[in-house]
Formats: sequence, C-alpha cells, structure tokens
Amino acid sequence: MYEQKKYEQLLGLAGFSDTMLTNHFTLYGGYVKNVNMIIELLKTTKASSPEYNELKRRFGWEWNGMKMHELYFENMTKDKARITTTKDSAFEKAFVTSFGTYEKWLEDFKATGMIRGIGWVVLVQDKTNGNLMNLWVGEHEQGQLGDQKILLVMDCWEHAYMTDYGIKRADYINAFINCIDWKKVEERM
Repeated sequence: MYEQKKYEQLLGLAGFSDTMLTNHFTLYGGYVKNVNMIIELLKTTKASSPEYNELKRRFGWEWNGMKMHELYFENMTKDKARITTTKDSAFEKAFVTSFGTYEKWLEDFKATGMIRGIGWVVLVQDKTNGNLMNLWVGEHEQGQLGDQKILLVMDCWEHAYMTDYGIKRADYINAFINCIDWKKVEERM
C-alpha cells in the first residue's frame, strides 16, 4: 500500500498561502487513498467484468494524480541556495541545446502553463537523445509521452492557484518559477 508523503516543509513558501498548500496536500491525499482502494478492489473483482474494466481505467487517473503531485511538491523549495541553476552543468547545457537559452525555455514553459484548461506543465528529457521538451499534460494521464524522464512538474489545475490568485494564472506561474528547486530538477536528470 502507498502512504501519503508529508510536504509540510513547504508551508511558508513565498507566493503560496498555507491554506492553499494545506488544501492541496489534502487533495493529493485523496489520490493516495484511491490508489490503495482500487488496488484492494481489484483483488476481489471478477476479471473482465464491467466493474473490473472501469477500475483498471480509473487506476491510471488516480496513480498519475498521486505521482504528479509528489513530483510537483518535491520540485519546490524555500531554500534559496537550491533555487538557482548551476552554471556549466549538464542541465544548463541541455537547456542551451534544446531551447537556445534559459530565457527561451522559460518563455515556452510559461506559455505552456497559460494553455486554457486544466492540466500540468511537465519538463521532460528524451531518454534517446537528451533533448528537453515542455509538455501540456491534461487529466493526469493525457499528453504524457512514453519513455520520457520527468524533470519538472507544475500543477495548472485551478486548485493549485485559485485560493491565492483567483483567475490570475500568470501570477501563480511566476510565483512557482521563483520556488523551483533546481537542484532537485538536476538530480532527476
């Protein structure tokens, strides 16, 4: 069974109220609970029955909801030393190769985050050639490209920003950019 991870170290994060973060942690906990529930239900549900088929379909939604939130919370920090990228790192070289500059990547990342609708912005690295890409992932499991290494995740569902920013998603994106744990992103690479 899976346990809800604790992210209380993020309370007090600049640009994110404790109320919004606490609500977000609770929502994430629902995904963990549902993953465990579906695993248990599948043990006693007749294979190939309509109930079994729907549980299997739903599992991807709940699983990716759980995992995407874990990646999201884990790539944010209050530690100022972790919010800057390392010059001349493999990570910086990948940015230059894939986007030309950090600024061009950032422009693309923000534009991806402004896509209308619910979803996630995910920076991935192609395992084949090392290229970086910003993806829009809707509904947790729609838009994920197979066999890509996830480096950075930004939640763009309304619950991630409405409490603090209303409909001003761009302000939320800027707050998120200012708390990215680049050391964690580099570790994922």
